[in-house]
Amino acid sequence: MRLATGYVNCQQAKGNSDALSKYGREINPPESSMTFPARGISENEYFERVWSVLNEFYDAAIIILDEVDKLNNDDLLMALSRAGEDGSVDVPIGVIAVSNKINYREKMSERTKSSFGHNEFIFEPYDASQIREILQNRTDAFAEGVLDDGVIPRAAALSAKEHGDARKAMRLLRYAGDQANKENADRVKESHLSDARASAEVDRLLELISGLPPHSKHVLIALANLTKNQPEREWFRTMKIRETYLDVCEQSGADPLSAERTRQLLNELCFLEIAGSRRGTGEGKGHYSQYTLLWDADIVLTLDA
Repeated sequence: MRLATGYVNCQQAKGNSDALSKYGREINPPESSMTFPARGISENEYFERVWSVLNEFYDAAIIILDEVDKLNNDDLLMALSRAGEDGSVDVPIGVIAVSNKINYREKMSERTKSSFGHNEFIFEPYDASQIREILQNRTDAFAEGVLDDGVIPRAAALSAKEHGDARKAMRLLRYAGDQANKENADRVKESHLSDARASAEVDRLLELISGLPPHSKHVLIALANLTKNQPEREWFRTMKIRETYLDVCEQSGADPLSAERTRQLLNELCFLEIAGSRRGTGEGKGHYSQYTLLWDADIVLTLDA
């Protein structure tokens, strides 16, 4: 049985076309005359070329879409799940979609949910002992004896409490080493973890917004400015955020987007768990949206430095 297997990191892919191009290059056999250029052809053409390769060379296919929530929409999932039904391919396609967003399924369109027909598996975050074991296996990145005994247990405890993500825990440990280097210290100490956490959080935020349009950053900076300048308040209405957003645009020399698009960008930030939202009721019968920043405002504002 000929099985086409391919892995796509959607964090690095620039939309559906790029994801298809990467998958196509992974499954395209040497004897194929088909090509998958990085750019220059339409999304439909990428689909047609993937279908052609699958039909000619394979009996079944599996595609792994890591960090699938980074894609602009779920059109790719729907197309892959319906490919056999609509006659695009004669081989079964299995899709493994991986996301750190526990509510990703809720954000999928009803059409995609219906056609995808998926099984959901939820993996619990690592606990402190598991993260500690993982970090112990990465100590070869440091010179022997430079890590104080309390560094790894402390890094593991902090990471388990905040997110349970082993990758972020390793990043925290690396940043602690970088901080020790900056200070020309002979050893990496627990105190270095404090500054390392700030650097790790900035990088984590940059990772979250890396695929978003520039105006998402302007909206985020606006919300952070409101949060920092009005510490007595936690929630801000859409129009208040937009007023500050217009100021940010003016300062950066950018042409502001419409009020509706501003609202859409705020909702995208909520989906990424950078902001939170809730509905409020006015004195009449009208409803309005409010948003709150889920990150430290000072960390967000470093993006604007």
